[in-house]
Amino acid sequence: MAAQTRYGLRGASQVKPILTTTNHNRNVAGLKYVYPVISRRAGGLSIGVNFNPNNACNWRCIYCQVPQLQRGNAPEMDFALLEQELRFFLNYVQHGDFFEQFNVEIDHRVIKDIAISGNGEPTSLIDFDKAVHLIGKIATESGVFPASKFVLISNGSLIHQSTVQAGLAELSRHNGELWFKLDSATEQGRKLINSTGQSQQKLLERLEIATRLCPTKLQTCMLHYRQAWSDGEKQAYLGLLQELRFGQIKLQEIMLYSVARQSFQMEAVELERMSVEEMNAFAADIKALGYDVSVSH
Repeated sequence: MAAQTRYGLRGASQVKPILTTTNHNRNVAGLKYVYPVISRRAGGLSIGVNFNPNNACNWRCIYCQVPQLQRGNAPEMDFALLEQELRFFLNYVQHGDFFEQFNVEIDHRVIKDIAISGNGEPTSLIDFDKAVHLIGKIATESGVFPASKFVLISNGSLIHQSTVQAGLAELSRHNGELWFKLDSATEQGRKLINSTGQSQQKLLERLEIATRLCPTKLQTCMLHYRQAWSDGEKQAYLGLLQELRFGQIKLQEIMLYSVARQSFQMEAVELERMSVEEMNAFAADIKALGYDVSVSH
């Protein structure tokens, strides 16, 4: 119980918060870097590691649920604190009463993955590769790996950097995978949805590097907002997938999802969740190209 008090978890047993697929409060466990999530795409408990507690990102996605999001990079990592928190939390889940305290449904009471994600672009962390190595080491020693997955959720924009590439190689050594954000296959669409000026050439270069270093899945948010996901945007996305296949850039899966939580960006009032029928129809078009695809709504 002393450890729970130290890390701010005693209150959890009093408040009895409920973890669901729509509650991704990254402060729920009272830790700086580690937080639990019931993930739609993972299908159970995902243990998140937040490299960006300063709410800083090099992109600004219109559906982002991070309040007071700012442009910038991840702050310097306190590696000793990261190790303390992760070892404590894994032990708490594996041997403590975490699932009871947080009212996790019975069929979700399993660690599906450890996901490097959080409140900004995680690959902007200095010594990113060192952090990936540390997480892999702790999870292996705790017996979480190799049964559970190791996931990096990233916009892929910094993959040209050597420390990021070293981190991807480390991720791959732990049988991990990269979830590469791609919300539009056009430069105009990425500017609209992600507020980035990423060129088509840079996108292709980053994808080629990613798939060469680590198993890679595309993670795509589909929503209605102005010209986003028009028929032209959908055709451009399918065209890009064909181009990737011709270029022998191998993707493990295409993961489609829509908005499920409140955006804290100024465009929030204009965002509309896409229907599952429309998403399934688009998924069928992707499958016709020979790709594995999943839909989370």
